[in-house]
Amino acid sequence: MQEKDGKICSSFNDIIKATSEYYTEKINSHGASNLGVDWNSEASQRLRYDQLSKILPLNGQPFSVCDYGCGYGYYRKYLDEHKFQARYIGIDISQAMIDEACRIYKNRPDASFLLSSDIPEQVDFAVASGIFNVKNETPISTWEKYVFRIIDELNAKTRYGFSFNCLTKYSDADHMKGYLYYPDPCLYFDYCKRNFSRNVALLHDYELYEFTILVRKQPAAGERS
Repeated sequence: MQEKDGKICSSFNDIIKATSEYYTEKINSHGASNLGVDWNSEASQRLRYDQLSKILPLNGQPFSVCDYGCGYGYYRKYLDEHKFQARYIGIDISQAMIDEACRIYKNRPDASFLLSSDIPEQVDFAVASGIFNVKNETPISTWEKYVFRIIDELNAKTRYGFSFNCLTKYSDADHMKGYLYYPDPCLYFDYCKRNFSRNVALLHDYELYEFTILVRKQPAAGERS
C-alpha cells in the first residue's frame, strides 16, 4: 500500500503492524477456528460469507476471487461447499495466518496465499470480511483514510465487483467497544455509489450488528440480485 504523503504512509504502516500483531495473537492462541480470526462463532462467520458472496455469479462458470484479509483461508472451504468454480487468491498481513492457510490448502492448485496488503493481480471479484473492524488506538479520521484506501484497491483490482462488511453505528450502545470501528453505513454506500458504480447494494437486514456493501461494476451473467 503506497502513498505519496510520508505521514499518511507512516500511519498506514503503523496500522498494518498493529493489525497484524492483533490477529497473529488470535491465530496463535486459538488456531484455525472462528476465534482464531476473532469471530464469536462459526455460524456468524458463515452468515457474513453468505452476504459477501451475493456479489458472485450463479451460472457455474469459473471466476477468480481475492479474499482480502483471508485469515487461515476458511472462505476457500465455503466456496467449495457452495460449488463455486473459483480460482482463489488469499492475502493477509499476518504471516501466521498465511502459514496456517498454506498448511491447510497445501495440495490445492486453485488456492494461493500471499503475505500482502495489495492484491497481486487483476481478479474478477474480491471480498473483504472483518478487516475494517479493529482500529485499536487509531484515530477515526486516520482509520477512515485507511478504509477508503483499501476500498479503492478493491475497486482498482476487480473486473466485475467486490464486497466488504463493517460494524454499524446502529449497534446497541452498551455493546460497543472503544477499540472497534462503527461507521455510518451511508458513508460507504455514498462513496461507492459516487466513485465506482451505479449498481451498489447496502445489506443491513441480517442478524448481526454490521452491514455489507456490494459493488457491481461490469455486468456478469448469472449475478445474484
